[in-house]
Amino acid sequence: MTDHIDNPDGKGPAGGWGSLISIARIYGESEPPAAFLETLARQNKPGGFMCVSCAWPKPKNYHPFEFCENGAKATMWELTNARCTPDFWNEHTATELRSWKDHDLEMTGRLTHPMRFDHATDRYVEVTWDEAFEKIGRTLRRLEKQSVVFYSSGHAGLEASYLYALLARAYGNNNLPQSSNMCHETTSVGLNKVIGSPVGTIVWDDLEKADAFFFFGQNPGTNSPRFLHPLQEAKKRGAKIVTFNPVIEQGLVSFVNPQNPFDMLTGNETKISDQYCQVKAGGDVAAMLGLCKVVVEADDAAVAKGAPRILDVDFIAEHTTGFERFITCVRETSWSDIERESGLSETDLREAGESYIAAERVIGVYGMGLTQHAQGALNVAMLINLLLLRGNIGREGAGCCPVRGHSNVQGQRTVGIAEKTKLIPMDKLKALFDFDPPTEDGTHIVDAVKGMMAGTIRATVSLGGNLLRAVPDQEEMERAWAGQELTVMVSTKLNRSHLFPGKEAWILPCLSRTEMDMQATGNQSVTTEDSFSHISGSTGKRTPASKHLKSELAIVAGIAKTTLDPKPTLKWDEWTADYGLVRDLIEATYPDDFKDYNARMFEPGGFYRGNDAHKRIWNTKEKKALFTKPERMNALSFEDAPGRYRLITMRSNDQFNTTIYGYSDRFRGIEGTRDVVLMCPEDIEAAGLSEGQTIALVSDFGDGKHRELGGLAIRAHKLPPGTIGGYYPECNVLNAIDHHDALSKTPAAKAIPVRIMAQ
Repeated sequence: MTDHIDNPDGKGPAGGWGSLISIARIYGESEPPAAFLETLARQNKPGGFMCVSCAWPKPKNYHPFEFCENGAKATMWELTNARCTPDFWNEHTATELRSWKDHDLEMTGRLTHPMRFDHATDRYVEVTWDEAFEKIGRTLRRLEKQSVVFYSSGHAGLEASYLYALLARAYGNNNLPQSSNMCHETTSVGLNKVIGSPVGTIVWDDLEKADAFFFFGQNPGTNSPRFLHPLQEAKKRGAKIVTFNPVIEQGLVSFVNPQNPFDMLTGNETKISDQYCQVKAGGDVAAMLGLCKVVVEADDAAVAKGAPRILDVDFIAEHTTGFERFITCVRETSWSDIERESGLSETDLREAGESYIAAERVIGVYGMGLTQHAQGALNVAMLINLLLLRGNIGREGAGCCPVRGHSNVQGQRTVGIAEKTKLIPMDKLKALFDFDPPTEDGTHIVDAVKGMMAGTIRATVSLGGNLLRAVPDQEEMERAWAGQELTVMVSTKLNRSHLFPGKEAWILPCLSRTEMDMQATGNQSVTTEDSFSHISGSTGKRTPASKHLKSELAIVAGIAKTTLDPKPTLKWDEWTADYGLVRDLIEATYPDDFKDYNARMFEPGGFYRGNDAHKRIWNTKEKKALFTKPERMNALSFEDAPGRYRLITMRSNDQFNTTIYGYSDRFRGIEGTRDVVLMCPEDIEAAGLSEGQTIALVSDFGDGKHRELGGLAIRAHKLPPGTIGGYYPECNVLNAIDHHDALSKTPAAKAIPVRIMAQ
């Protein structure tokens, strides 16, 4: 129970003074203008701007401050006074900068001018926008259409994203991989398979009515800190929170609300988890099967006694299929197998199962701890199995809650950034723009990376992101990225992807969402979609970091105009002048989701585009929700072996995705470095190692390729035996591009097979 949950490695609760001190430290480093305080006051509120960090929803009844620690860091990071001007390249070469840390690259500040890479001098040089667009367009026109990829990071708003997808299809392909390919594609594919929805089923009101939350592989303290507020309210009304995670995450242990003066003055902590189960990496399938077994056994006992049923038999009969096959599997699976594969005791799983049974309304929350596995889709299906047993989908206070990462990663999918043609209303695009969209599926990011390595992908346009750093097999990717004919990066700051330029390489600097976007009709607003499928308007008010910056939408339009033949239906200049016209196009393309789009975009909390699964309408092949019989007891693609460990890649509370704000991970007690590997004391002793010893991790994927990351100091940490931890993106070098979820191809970064080599 709560009083027994201990995080011996962390420094204090989530939130509290630790959060304010961390924000103050980043303020001192980034030195944003004083006006950033007004920006923070408007953050995530109607008429304000929507955070560029995570996709956690915005409540209708907002707090005085609707930003979290990481949201504040992201805002200050973009509003920094530091500038990376063309003069920077007079002192540095790309080859030299490859030795810099990711944090140091971004500390150079905001990019100010469009630039072209000069291979003769190993430097970027300033160019005009006209030159950049003209030469990019000329190269794209001569390349074979299927050899070009249009990648997006999840940052750009819905308007720019819609036009970006239109550009790709008018160009001639559906090669539109996106950052979700690397994190929640498992949700988009796996969840859709079992309930007919590619996104979560709950809305904000459900958070306020749930009796229990079951967390699997999600860390709100670092990845979505504003989630801690509704969790605190849930605890006050007596809701139970049960967590399954290999790592003890401080945000799911205790929280001090920075907006509550009493809590801040007294240090009053809200205990979050009532039970914390440190499941093995990859052991969630067995853990959830154990929970289901508790429910089924309790129902069997109720039937024998003539007592009320534990299972929601009416819901199961009306709304599901596959129940008998699944329940047979549950009954036939032994507790010894469940304990072995999950790393948890029957006693602990029974306690968690009883909490599930006792709750009338349960929300299942998950993150990349479920999705980034070789059998990630099975993880998602097992959570749905658990929820279906008691009808915990499609009613108030209950449902499935995948917590997305980047601020508009879900929304970009909604408006057409997708490689699968079945997801796109091609008939509407043809009617609106008078061209025949390509009918062949495009490339997933895994296939795009393999195509770069094979030489079949010859150009990448990247709308945001740091793709080279975000994908597996980083060393091979560095060579492949630089071997392309063309690399185009739309960016706000310098990152590692810029340092391995293609034969022709361009950096196109864009506005931040916090900044004014002045076009012919005035300052423009953009929109984003959050994890609960709500659309919110965002308006920047800060002076741009440079007069030479363009908006993401204007950059997309500029590339389109020089790449595509002129066509009366492709009104790039008009759309750039007035983003409202683009929203009209989105509404015309997706009328059910975006009715009265322009009129509703500033509704408090955003307007809901709807979700049939929320209403118990199942858009599966069977028109019912599916129970899934697990064909294996874990989410791995490899077996355990002597000396083999399961490596989890993790984020610190001082980073967002590949952006490293600093070197303080106070929740894990790590300061001043990221070059560490976390191991439990038992594993350290059994391997004959010692804390502080420097080692290398070596991939044990078994494909004949050598992958190694050295210079890592061993840190004792409370982890399950056989599970070790290291930081993302540094540890991506150890993951193979072919190590991914079987259904969605999401890289399996939460259980990488590795061995330890002493140095």
